[in-house]
Amino acid sequence: MKLITFISALFLVTSLTAQKPYKGDQAIVKSEFIYTKEDVPFPSCHASTIAETKNGLIAAWFGGTHEKHPDVGIWVSRFQKGKWTIPVEVANGVQHKTLRYPTWNPVLFNYGDEILLFYKDGPSPREWWGEYVTSKDEGKTWSQSIRLPEQIAGPIKNKPILLANGDLLCPSSTEDNGWQIHMEITPDRGKTWERTQPLNDGEKYRVIQPTILVHPRGKLQALCRSGNKKIITTWSEDNGRTWTELEPIDMPIPNSGIDAVTLKDGRFVLIYNHITPGESWGDRNILNMAVSNDGIHWDAGVLLENDPDKEGEYSYPAVIQTSDGMIHITYTWNRKLVKHVVVDPAKIKVLPYKNGNWPAE
Repeated sequence: MKLITFISALFLVTSLTAQKPYKGDQAIVKSEFIYTKEDVPFPSCHASTIAETKNGLIAAWFGGTHEKHPDVGIWVSRFQKGKWTIPVEVANGVQHKTLRYPTWNPVLFNYGDEILLFYKDGPSPREWWGEYVTSKDEGKTWSQSIRLPEQIAGPIKNKPILLANGDLLCPSSTEDNGWQIHMEITPDRGKTWERTQPLNDGEKYRVIQPTILVHPRGKLQALCRSGNKKIITTWSEDNGRTWTELEPIDMPIPNSGIDAVTLKDGRFVLIYNHITPGESWGDRNILNMAVSNDGIHWDAGVLLENDPDKEGEYSYPAVIQTSDGMIHITYTWNRKLVKHVVVDPAKIKVLPYKNGNWPAE
């Protein structure tokens, strides 16, 4: 039995190296780094976020000596007139003259006349709290930081969804009592909040960092990062106040961050690491785009990154669709840079998975 398990594991780990993997790169319009290492004073970055503005794009991430270091701040760059601006730090964890905490997981949301930039501040994910800054000039200048109420962290990694009733639905989670997800809702741009109860007990399913998809007639679906080897899903039909029991979908996850978006044509796009945990637990050397018509059954779309030597890390993606229809993805590139990839959804050609593996050409 152990020999069979080992052989199966070896096959899965090498499935993208033994064959020529399907790339789907005919759909890629652009691939670039948002900045160069010479542009910034920090060596390490992570957890990017992206939003559209009237005149272009805006991206943010945390950067510093390394994750958890007190010098980690929130950095922003704007894409205007065909290029990204030099990144600037817009928030940090300075408490007073002799105390500074690291910051974490920025999340952008643009109301049109105002951008909100949520982030976390504190020594660790078990102890952090939520804060946000605002900008009324498309990210050129920012307000002083505003601390969120007790037990409100804001969107924990992935973008909020503005519902038809005007509520901003923020997917959130906690790590101080097991891994649990919940939703936070603000009807007035962060002035007042509502928080659901945890949607799981942190035992059967260990889940964090949900991302939300919008289905016909206002039905909502959340997809979650998990420590259960599969992406976990749950559904809501009352604007995110209550949710169904969590259940896995047949998509692997090596305990890594994901993001997803609902396209204008009704399809769904998921960005994730297609790595089966147990064989490659913790690896993030492959980054993939999957496409679905129902949020449950997925097909292979685009292979964004593939490092057969498993030395690279491509992780914590963010994905949006802009008003021109293009799909924009940002992600951590080897913890050194933030990469930006543009995909034309009209040019995506999907292939089915083969026994749970990413397909070959």
